Amino acid sequence: MLKDYFVKTIVSLLKEKTNLQEDELEKLIEIPPDFKMGDYAFPCHSLAKTLKNSPNNIATELSKVLRTTDSIIEIKAIGPYVNFFVNKTIFTEMVLKKINAERNCYGSRNIGSGKSVVIDYSSPNIAKHLAVHHLRSALIGNAIYNIYKILGYKCIGINHLGDWGTQFGQLIVAYKKWGGEDTHTSYTVTDLNNLYVKFHHEMEKNPTLEDEAREWFKKLEAGDFGAKELWQRFKDISLKEFQKIYDMLGIHFDAFIGESFYNTMVEDTVTRIKEKGLTRISEQALIVDLEPYTMPPCLLRKKDDATLYATRDIAAAEYRKKTYSFDKMIYVVGSEQKLHFKQVFKVLELMGYDWANHCVHVDFGLMKFKDGKMSTRKGKVVLLEDLLMEAVERIKKIIEEKNPSLENKEVVANDVGIGAVIFADLSTKRNKDVVFDWDEALNFEGETGPYVQYTHARLCSILRKYGRPVTMDIRFELLNEDEAIILIKNLWLFPSIILKAAELYEPSFISNYLIDVCGNLNRFYNAHRVLSDDEELTMARILLVYATRQVIKNGLKILGIKTPEEM
Repeated sequence: MLKDYFVKTIVSLLKEKTNLQEDELEKLIEIPPDFKMGDYAFPCHSLAKTLKNSPNNIATELSKVLRTTDSIIEIKAIGPYVNFFVNKTIFTEMVLKKINAERNCYGSRNIGSGKSVVIDYSSPNIAKHLAVHHLRSALIGNAIYNIYKILGYKCIGINHLGDWGTQFGQLIVAYKKWGGEDTHTSYTVTDLNNLYVKFHHEMEKNPTLEDEAREWFKKLEAGDFGAKELWQRFKDISLKEFQKIYDMLGIHFDAFIGESFYNTMVEDTVTRIKEKGLTRISEQALIVDLEPYTMPPCLLRKKDDATLYATRDIAAAEYRKKTYSFDKMIYVVGSEQKLHFKQVFKVLELMGYDWANHCVHVDFGLMKFKDGKMSTRKGKVVLLEDLLMEAVERIKKIIEEKNPSLENKEVVANDVGIGAVIFADLSTKRNKDVVFDWDEALNFEGETGPYVQYTHARLCSILRKYGRPVTMDIRFELLNEDEAIILIKNLWLFPSIILKAAELYEPSFISNYLIDVCGNLNRFYNAHRVLSDDEELTMARILLVYATRQVIKNGLKILGIKTPEEM
């Protein structure tokens, strides 16, 4: 890594003049907020006590005795910091050669080699439409999957479907009474949802329907062939529609394993918890008392012996550890479930599982609309398909206005429209609510997905106009303007941004980084002509354009966004 090269040089210089160890020095070295203050900085506060002097004086004295090298060409004190300026030509050459050599792999590392991470995301209920409130888990989870994959981890993406519970008894009753057996082959999720709504409407007039539903769910739990066949049919219908939406979003799962899968494992899990002496009866329910840990009790069984989400999540965690031997397990679930996961992780810890500390709840806020609503063909719930199709249609209109002769308009509108929705979600810090604004999300000049995609397309256009192979055989010292150096520094940060995004489970670091890259690229582009009569300068600037395009492409890929070459 480039950082290692320059940091190691600085560490070796400092080690000669301080009593600090190499690992200590490396941790202390910072990057100044303003490039004019230097490329690296060493804060002298940690030396003040041992040297019995002020940090400012120590910085001044150190800067006088430290020697420059071929790669560190200037050293000066600024306040309590010793600031180091690297050789810009060496730096530029190393950055651009590295990007060119690694291309689609630039940003990747092997720190996860030999390790696996399970990521639980999306997790909708079957027999219901995917709606806007399902979007954030799917997009954040998919981005985290991509982030960990590029860091070398083996990733296992699991869609923990909500496919169990008394509602399926209700749906079976509704289907048998009003479903029409002869039409089941053409059933859609809309039909299933309508049956579910009808059941609750009819139950208000005939409360005995609820008893019938409980009986059918008991049959389902007992493995009744007819009940199980209908339940499987409902599930297949749902998965077919879900997959259509996931394909539109470019989201992948390695396994669709719902709550029902763990049904046969729950009894053994409860037995293990009991054997650890962790349970007691409270108000006829089986609980784990978590009061010593300032939490409400974790309910394992209700008084009618029915299990709860927590019971099934504990069983699922045990199964996943046994099956995947994960090093980390990430649950991408809304903020309203914080307490639930604290309880589940605490019970796993009390069961003696040291890997409970490697389970993480990645929470997130809600998605809201600026005007509070969105038109939908199916009532109050904003369907995900409607949101995506409206985004595509709006982009089509923009293309017709701005570039009607564009080839592959349908494909581009699809990539840009859906990319706009994804970027709008992932550019917001995950624990904040997303306020979705059509005008803002689809703006080609704001801090949006279309803006980043358009910048990528513009760079593709420049490279097409150049019309020759990009070469490394350039004079790197020609890329010496402030705008060029700032952009190159920005490109160099990409691998560390990915690492930071992984550490904090925060895809918004990637999206906001891409906005910075595009801003710096456009400042460079507006200040300096790329294609000119000066062949050597053109070749150098073309290489910078090529490297920037590659980084934008790699960053958008992590977010799950396509990169059109023309817009």
